[in-house]
Amino acid sequence: MEQREHKPVRRIVIAGGGTAGWMAAAALSRTLGKVIDIKLVESDEIGTVGVGEATIPTLVHFHRLLDINEQEFMAATQATFKLGISFESWRDRGKDYIHSFGTTGTDHWTAGFQHFWMKGRERGLAGDYGDYCLELKASLEGKFAHLPNDGLNYAYHLDAGRYARFLRRYSEHFGVERIEAKIDKVETGPASGDIAALLLDSGKRIEGDLFIDCTGFRSLLLGQTLGVEYEDWSHWLFNDSAIAVQTESVGPAVPLTRSIAHDWGWQWRIPLQHRVGNGIVYSSRHVDDDTARATLLGNIEGKVLTEPRVIRFKPGQRRQTWSHNCVAIGLSSGFLEPIESTSIHLIQRSIVRLLQNFPSKGIRKSDVDEFNAQCWSEIEFIRDFIILHYKVTDRRDTAYWKQAAEMAVPAPLQHRIDMFRDTGRSFRVLNELFAENSWIQVMLGQGIMPDQHHPSADLMGDEELSGFLDGIRKHVERTVAQLPAHQQYVERYCGAKA
Repeated sequence: MEQREHKPVRRIVIAGGGTAGWMAAAALSRTLGKVIDIKLVESDEIGTVGVGEATIPTLVHFHRLLDINEQEFMAATQATFKLGISFESWRDRGKDYIHSFGTTGTDHWTAGFQHFWMKGRERGLAGDYGDYCLELKASLEGKFAHLPNDGLNYAYHLDAGRYARFLRRYSEHFGVERIEAKIDKVETGPASGDIAALLLDSGKRIEGDLFIDCTGFRSLLLGQTLGVEYEDWSHWLFNDSAIAVQTESVGPAVPLTRSIAHDWGWQWRIPLQHRVGNGIVYSSRHVDDDTARATLLGNIEGKVLTEPRVIRFKPGQRRQTWSHNCVAIGLSSGFLEPIESTSIHLIQRSIVRLLQNFPSKGIRKSDVDEFNAQCWSEIEFIRDFIILHYKVTDRRDTAYWKQAAEMAVPAPLQHRIDMFRDTGRSFRVLNELFAENSWIQVMLGQGIMPDQHHPSADLMGDEELSGFLDGIRKHVERTVAQLPAHQQYVERYCGAKA
């Protein structure tokens, strides 16, 4: 251990490609490529999951850090813009809402905007909560444009396979060596237990100082070789299967990911420039594969371009994401269903965290412990936010939804639900991904109307409160009216050549 701790990290070996592998290669080579040797081992014969096609705004910032040209990236990946997620029939059959990016209204230092909105509703002065959110209203009208000072918060819909290829070209420009091969065996040191080398089917032996496991659900390095245990969260998140299929586009691409609830899961619809990504996520305890496949194929538009394929998964997380000299990034570290498009974000956060804790002069326990603690804390917050969508619902029409609504949830999540229901308050925990507006939009959308509002809202008379609310709403309406159609903007800004 003492010898390994002081061994400088000069050789990084990334096991596996796909989104996780090439995002890691891109960030590491762009920042450390002049002082670190980086090799990536992948095989064209091994497919990737490749259905993580919806993102959140943090990817915009990741690309800016790497100085990636947005127009080139979007054209190469057939990308479109995304302003939020439309949750259809989640609260109850036929009742829909949108979880949008950005903020809603204007907060007071003593209380969030929702309190003034609630008071306005009580007095008959307020419209729908979404009327005061620019991103939400723009998404409903199918409009988009870049605004000054990042005035419109957005993310992307992208082709995951094309994204990996785009990042491969980028990474190779900064010196990453790609090795086409399958991994036959992972060699570990007899004394330290560290990973010493990857033995490839080509006969090559690839040594490294730090190994990054991007082998997907197999978790070949962290799970199989180092034996890091997996914590199963399926008692809260019932879904364990997905079926993905691609279809031709039949209309303008909307700047929304659609999430359509079914009796035993939900369906996604993600519009790209050249096609639409579709899929269904479900619980095999509540429905069989054939029924799920038939439901998916019966609820899509356009010609089917690919054969539907079933993907199995277990929601949860490895107890450590960094063990010995191995860091797992992406599916090899854990998995949460893509209901809030967090998969690529978690890849990105692990990469940034690794760079912030990079062991240039040797792997130290303090770095490893901090990395693992931050990973665990972050994914627990995201896990709880995802559980919220199932726990807080008026649906009791099937065994699936009834069990979800009646299940016991983690104590911190139950506290947040109770606090919002009792007082209308929501507070963001330090370093968690989803801010107050996300929690409020989902809790209101799923059917919670708080019992009270903050007394600050009572200090405004009808005329003042009406003027405050109308000013925000009219500003949103004026801005949306000036935006071009999303489809037209994409074609002009980043239309793909092929």
